[in-house]
Amino acid sequence: MNKLQRLLQSKILILTICAAGIGGTFQYGYNISIINAPTSYIQTFMNETWLERTGVPLESNVILLLWSFTVSAYPLGGLTGAVVAGPMAIMLGRKMSLLLNNVFVIIAAGLSGFSRMAKSFEMIMLSRFFTGVNAAEVSICLPCPGVSMNIQPMYLAESAPKKLRGAVALTSASFTALGLVLGQVVGLRELLGGEESWPFLLASNVVPALIQLTALPWFPESPRYLLIDRGDKESCISALQKLRGNSDLSAELEEMLAEQAAVKGQRAKNPWELFQNPALRWQLMSIVVLSSAMQLCGNDSMYFYAAYVFQEAGIPQDKIPYVVIGTGSCELITSVTCNMIIDYAGRRPLLLGGYIFMAGWAIVFMVALSQQTQISWMPYLSMACIFAYILSFGIGPAGVTGVLPTEVFDQMSRPAAYMICGSLLWFNLFLVGTAFPFIVKSLAHFCYVPFLVVCVCTALYVGFFLPETKGKSFLEISEEFKKRNFKAHSHAVFYKGPEEIKSTML
Repeated sequence: MNKLQRLLQSKILILTICAAGIGGTFQYGYNISIINAPTSYIQTFMNETWLERTGVPLESNVILLLWSFTVSAYPLGGLTGAVVAGPMAIMLGRKMSLLLNNVFVIIAAGLSGFSRMAKSFEMIMLSRFFTGVNAAEVSICLPCPGVSMNIQPMYLAESAPKKLRGAVALTSASFTALGLVLGQVVGLRELLGGEESWPFLLASNVVPALIQLTALPWFPESPRYLLIDRGDKESCISALQKLRGNSDLSAELEEMLAEQAAVKGQRAKNPWELFQNPALRWQLMSIVVLSSAMQLCGNDSMYFYAAYVFQEAGIPQDKIPYVVIGTGSCELITSVTCNMIIDYAGRRPLLLGGYIFMAGWAIVFMVALSQQTQISWMPYLSMACIFAYILSFGIGPAGVTGVLPTEVFDQMSRPAAYMICGSLLWFNLFLVGTAFPFIVKSLAHFCYVPFLVVCVCTALYVGFFLPETKGKSFLEISEEFKKRNFKAHSHAVFYKGPEEIKSTML
């Protein structure tokens, strides 16, 4: 309760979280879900546009190919955004990068909003590319994960007090889930998901961007960035005073000064330098494993099966979109729950528990799918598995993964680490999206075997190799990883070899 009271006292911190989130990771979740509702309408628009241009209709496989290009433009833009996010965060600062990032959304909204008027489906493809660039720069949380997906967790974690760092950084996942649910709601036929209104649906992502452009300039830059990257102690103290209210700042400022001294004379690292640095071996290994597992664990693929399973359970076709909203609501509930308990339970238990439960539910889900037509109540078990799998993902991996890069890397390595994480997230999203239809075709009901293997291997890695970071300063975490990275080396240094044999007498 003391932590909650302290958070409530700091109104500026709460408002900063909201201002960063609404135009940040909210956009990622929102833009993932709004594209689903108008799928058939956009495909029809593509065919009609081509027919009007050439007088010849498109074949069904060509329409599917064009739609694949449209969908693939989003992760391609995300990968581009992940690459430019690190340099932006260093040169422009965390807050300014988030503000400028909204330009990509405004361009995307204009392209998609006027695409039907211009009779150009290519504008929709380009719009999805710019939307992906924006999404990748705001966070890394998520499955998932452009510019905002890298910068927002960095900005919030650097602005939060140590004891609330996990909860504050984890709000990125909560905003992603909130965007996912609101996108599903706005995409209903009764709102903007109808045949006449789909361009407005795709352009509606401009609203959160405008809200952030209006609100975020009033809040401070990351204090750590101001002190360690810019060397501006006065601005750092001013930002801390705004964020902490009347709290005593001496201990926190002392910790930041110690971190500044530790990296003095160093410059911001490039991604390839992290791979070359033996002092970052285990940190890098951890974020590569966990960032890859975020997309390779199969959570997004559960949505692929949702409509089919709900239909088999006897839910009327016209009611299924409303039930699908329940899956997004599950992710929102668990992300908020995880946000409340992360600084009590710790990072490792949430990650470990999440992947273990996902592995268990994957087995049950495959069994239920294989018996779907033989046993009458199996569709209901399959439906329960979908919700349970999403809940297990949301309670740990969905949120905790985005917190770790901020905690396990120092100020000079952090932007490059987020570039690596973001690139992996978007590449694996593209990989799963491309490969999953073929996996389903070849493995049928046992298509979750690859995801099961990923969940088990990730759980083993977390259980054996990932240290707990709860309640520790950035320097304390760095020291713990330093011991791991140089453990074998230190043994070699201290071993002097056998003593010189003075005599052969027994």
